[in-house]
Amino acid sequence: MRLTTMTDYAMRLLMHVGRNSGRLCTIAEIAQAYAISEAHLMKVTHQLALAGWIDTVRGKGGGMRLAHAPEAIGLGQVVRSIEPDFRLVECQGGGSECQLDGRCRLTGILDGALRAFLAHLDRHTLADILPSPGQADAVMRRVS
Repeated sequence: MRLTTMTDYAMRLLMHVGRNSGRLCTIAEIAQAYAISEAHLMKVTHQLALAGWIDTVRGKGGGMRLAHAPEAIGLGQVVRSIEPDFRLVECQGGGSECQLDGRCRLTGILDGALRAFLAHLDRHTLADILPSPGQADAVMRRVS
């Protein structure tokens, strides 16, 4: 299984905004910090705002901030809100044309693996992946 680039960028954006909780962060600064296209980050920002993970402020001096404390932002919930499809094989979603449909045990095993993966993410929050205050200063010096 591989998560999409959208989820990777969403996590980076949340980490950046979480590290800078005392101010509004902009798409331009995050794009520069991670060498990501601003156009891609606009899409990510829109999805995160729709899901309620961030608040956005439009206009001059605008930007984004976390809508919840980092401890209240579950990584599993974020991934589920961004990822469009968790099917690991064709037959997981129903409507399959697989010749083994109904006789194969692989789907059940893969479903269990996916549930375990998401359960592991559910045990962690954004706070778990944010650096401590001293580490955050060092990270920002490296990025700048």
